[in-house]
Amino acid sequence: MTREHRQAVVHRSPGLRTGVLGVVPVRVAAQDLRRSLPGTTTLENRKGERRASKAVLIADDNEANLDLLSGILTAAGYRVVCARNGEHALAVVRTESIDVALLDVVMPGQGGFAACQKLKSNPNTRLLPVVLVTGLTNTEDRIHGIMCGADDFLSKPINKQELLARVHSLVRMKEFTDELENAENVLFSLARSIEAKDPYTEGHCERLSEYAEALAEHLGLPEELRVALRRAGIVHDIGKVAVPDNILLKSSPLTDEDWKVMKQHPVVGERICLPLKSFQLVLPIIRHHHEKLDGSVYPDGLKGEQIPLTAKILQVTDIYDALTTDRPYRKAMLPKDAFELIREEVRRGWWDGSVVDVFEALLSDAMELA
Repeated sequence: MTREHRQAVVHRSPGLRTGVLGVVPVRVAAQDLRRSLPGTTTLENRKGERRASKAVLIADDNEANLDLLSGILTAAGYRVVCARNGEHALAVVRTESIDVALLDVVMPGQGGFAACQKLKSNPNTRLLPVVLVTGLTNTEDRIHGIMCGADDFLSKPINKQELLARVHSLVRMKEFTDELENAENVLFSLARSIEAKDPYTEGHCERLSEYAEALAEHLGLPEELRVALRRAGIVHDIGKVAVPDNILLKSSPLTDEDWKVMKQHPVVGERICLPLKSFQLVLPIIRHHHEKLDGSVYPDGLKGEQIPLTAKILQVTDIYDALTTDRPYRKAMLPKDAFELIREEVRRGWWDGSVVDVFEALLSDAMELA
């Protein structure tokens, strides 16, 4: 972050407030006494502590607006971080853990619409709840905000109760998405730990994830299937956690008994990922990424159009990456030689030739640009 950014970012934390009290009811006095006792935690304290750990970003070039919003949220127990425009807000999000962003629509430089769009188009920040704060009332502006990815709107003048209700709701939503991301990260870490056992497959999952997502985009698949393929590229072989190392890392050909164990890994992988609802489109890719069009391979012997297109995409990219990287039993093949072998297998009725054509064209274009 630049010096200007640091100067433009202001932290506002909950502070002490003083007041003059008249006659204090006994019940209130007792509550205050309990709060003051060491080791005593009230429900109100726990809620306050929970809110204090949650950070709200406010981006507005108007000092009075910043003071108003930060004052309300700080009094409610939130940690508030302020920025003066969209660029500064993006800089804050890159360096701090933010739970909700309140972006004023009209600011000098980059406004709320553009900042929101950038946050929502970045995989690292797309799940951050964004509220657009605006005095604009026409429908076109609201629609534009929705198209930019805004999760909610606040109209000026700000109503305190509405502000607190919306922030509270979005903080809860962020907690749920964080839990989901944590679960996904555990699966990704497990998959990478399996890959790390074999030095010859280092980086395979990441390359496969990139290849599969790029090919899906080139084929015009919708975003949810592109995301599923990106995830599947990482976790497609997660079921190998159930395969003993003496089989998984075997340098000699597998025996029939070894293959019985190895062929179970797509089913085991599907079972591991089944509890995650966000992985529902990933499951058929994991289960069927070894199936061949002629129905000759595990686990279900599917044929032709029975195999999901997403699984066919992962098949082709998986084979290509395996052929073009070193293995214990051979050196990496050149891309043209790899595609010659893949096309020979297409003629045998194993893989989808149309997917192979698009993937080869995609890589050819990428190599020319490089």
